[in-house]
Amino acid sequence: MSTAELIAPLHAEMTAWRRDIHAHPELGFEESRTAAFVARQLESFGIEVQRGVGRTGVVGTLRAGAGAHSVGLRADMDALPIAEANTFAHRSQHAGVMHACGHDGHTAMLLGAARYLAQTRRFSGVVHFIFQPAEEGLGGARAMVDDGLFERFPCQAIFGMHNRPSLEVGRFAVRAGPMMAGGAFFDIHVTGKGAHGARPETSVDAALAAAQIAVSLQSIVARNVAPVDTAVLSVTRIHAGDAYNVIPQTAALGGTVRAFSREVMALVQAAMRRVARGTAEAYGASAEVDFRELFAPTVNDAAEAEFAARICTELVGTANVDRQPPLIMASEDFSYMLERVPGCYINIGNGVGVGGCEVHNPAYDFNDAALPLGAAFFARLVEARLAASA
Repeated sequence: MSTAELIAPLHAEMTAWRRDIHAHPELGFEESRTAAFVARQLESFGIEVQRGVGRTGVVGTLRAGAGAHSVGLRADMDALPIAEANTFAHRSQHAGVMHACGHDGHTAMLLGAARYLAQTRRFSGVVHFIFQPAEEGLGGARAMVDDGLFERFPCQAIFGMHNRPSLEVGRFAVRAGPMMAGGAFFDIHVTGKGAHGARPETSVDAALAAAQIAVSLQSIVARNVAPVDTAVLSVTRIHAGDAYNVIPQTAALGGTVRAFSREVMALVQAAMRRVARGTAEAYGASAEVDFRELFAPTVNDAAEAEFAARICTELVGTANVDRQPPLIMASEDFSYMLERVPGCYINIGNGVGVGGCEVHNPAYDFNDAALPLGAAFFARLVEARLAASA
């Protein structure tokens, strides 16, 4: 029997795991219940477990045969600070927190693959099941790497996967090279001189300077980034003042930057500092920029992307594997693992019906129909990469 056929009977159990995790969401670095659940399941499969990697991360290690090669499989565990709008039985039981990005499904798929591989052991070598905390902007991947992830659990290649709403269940998307943008958040603090709203001549208007900075920042991508490159700079918040008759002394802007290379990200950062300071000074004010690069660009190794695509094709056929999907401007901190170890990050279809709305939406839910296929991808990848005859 094929790997997919052997995993199919685990569908109901994976669904139960996924819905339990969905009902008990936890924010980044607070995944104590989820991590304990994952660790207990892995131990029940006979897999060696290390807890507390990168604070709340879990790593399971499974060995079979005499092979010396190793591979890492990664899933994320954290939820988002969103109030869930769904009313089904497994909706979030934690007010203001929900699994709106499908990390509950990613965790369940990797657990399914772990159970199957522990039962069958149709490979020779070492596989590390990496359950990562705090993917949603808090640096969970970096925390695991800094905690010696790859020194303690050496991997010659590493693979991860994310669900993709609007991509049909039964389809995959894989591409070599850049796949997802690096991401940064920024805050700009403007200082002027407060005054009465009826006497602007005595002020240095921080609100006016902030407004002009917001406009001027849009010139950075248009006139500094090469047209063949891609970047996004979005001002998403502006605050100044608390009264109608007071010209504020301070103002603040914030937002996000996305780019597909560290070089473009550095260019945008330098230009932002120059534009913010120069524009503020033109109005007699001053500006300080806090630029925080949270995600590196997600760049797939060409050889590992080809290998992952072959596994996807084996599972669903050539017609159901998109080898040149569009670049994704969203970010993913699996990128920090890919900077240390060659690997590939792919998308799996979450469907156009259930879960068809975009991620980070209060009505989102992972599509349980995708669970067996995701688990089969991870499992078949291990069997092919660590073939017993190798």
